[in-house]
Amino acid sequence: MKIIKQSFEILTPMQNELELLEWWEKIARVCYKSENRIKPGSAVKLFNKLKYQLKHESIFEHINFTVKFITNRGFTHELVRHRIASFSQQSTRYVIPNREEGISVILPVWFGINTKDEEFETWTKSMIVSENSYFKLLKDGQTPEQARGVLPIDLKTEIVVTANLREWWHILKLRTSKEAHPQIRSLMLDLEKKFKEDYPILFGKEK
Repeated sequence: MKIIKQSFEILTPMQNELELLEWWEKIARVCYKSENRIKPGSAVKLFNKLKYQLKHESIFEHINFTVKFITNRGFTHELVRHRIASFSQQSTRYVIPNREEGISVILPVWFGINTKDEEFETWTKSMIVSENSYFKLLKDGQTPEQARGVLPIDLKTEIVVTANLREWWHILKLRTSKEAHPQIRSLMLDLEKKFKEDYPILFGKEK
């Protein structure tokens, strides 16, 4: 069994933010037939006006980002509840762990790799029981889709998510709040930080 930390990767090719906004401006101005107002710097001003003043957020659905998450299945169960997105997730029916390598599980964010307390040991033993039960069922003749029922919710999985800018704002707002589950909140806070570093206008505050 392997214990790994969750992570993410932004798969959308890095784009110059100003060039992206200039492309988006050509779409946005169709609504107002104000293409004649396009000039250097006008895209950022229009973005701020539509987002912060007019609240015309549907226009931001033309901008999309794709992110790959390596996390546990509990995380993905919550993530796929967001309807306006496309999801492609690693299958437990067709992707079978190698017996010698064992299953991979995601470290809960409230544990440390070197934690030796009773709670961590209980969790680790539970993961091992699930692993042993899974491979025994396979050995006894059950199919992967039958045996997967004993796999833990902390089982490592990979999921690719494509959503428009407006939906990412919504996802980040909900999943970085203090009320969000700690596992999803931790990774979404890191994703939000990365988005703000790469796209400070799109994911930052009005400037």
